[in-house]
Amino acid sequence: MAYRSHFIHMDRRHFILSSCAVAVCGALPCAVSARNSEYDFYFTRLSYESGNWEVDERMPANVLNSLIEYTSLRVDLQERVIPLSDPSMLSAPFCYMAGHRLVQFNLQERQNFQRYVENGGFVFVDDCNHDIDGMFAKTFEAQMANMFGPEALKKIPNDHPLYSSFFEFDGPPRTSVELNGWGDDLVHEYLKAIEINGRIAVLYSNKDLGCEWDYDFRNKRWLKIDNTKFAVNIVIYAMTA
Repeated sequence: MAYRSHFIHMDRRHFILSSCAVAVCGALPCAVSARNSEYDFYFTRLSYESGNWEVDERMPANVLNSLIEYTSLRVDLQERVIPLSDPSMLSAPFCYMAGHRLVQFNLQERQNFQRYVENGGFVFVDDCNHDIDGMFAKTFEAQMANMFGPEALKKIPNDHPLYSSFFEFDGPPRTSVELNGWGDDLVHEYLKAIEINGRIAVLYSNKDLGCEWDYDFRNKRWLKIDNTKFAVNIVIYAMTA
């Protein structure tokens, strides 16, 4: 889908930084936030015992480069891989979870995921199958239904604030894997989410966005349109909503 970029005034960027500090400290332990005060943002990938979480290896570096390029966030350049079962994930400002195989949380993973989400955390979950009937989609959605109820994960409208949190989009941008007929051979014109208190807590994609952004950021200059701009929207929404 097409989008239109708009000029971000410096005062808005200052607002973003201020909001980030409030969001992180308000939703998560302030003592942990203070220890990480050198950065406004760091990228956390969640590992989990089932399935294959170690996908799209170059994607985090690409997204982090875009945050540096387009925003004034103080960004940690090092991706952090934290087991979902590790309580330290509860202090992350943003978590990424992906794969294309089985998702079956153990007890500690389930407890941490639910606690994190219900206490103001944000998880971006991307199905690398690009397939609404694939193993990842079926098992992840079953996990969410068990934790939050069968109606919790819903399609979000394409005028949701997520699509205007930094750049302007009219819905989720199409990906090359969709247009090439990968997965279920569908173009998914929507994303799904679990919202808590009017805010997205779990953002869920069947679009394989991680694969779309899985390239060396130095090759971005060859793209007619920078496809990682939507990643910036996701992060800014997570930090300020």
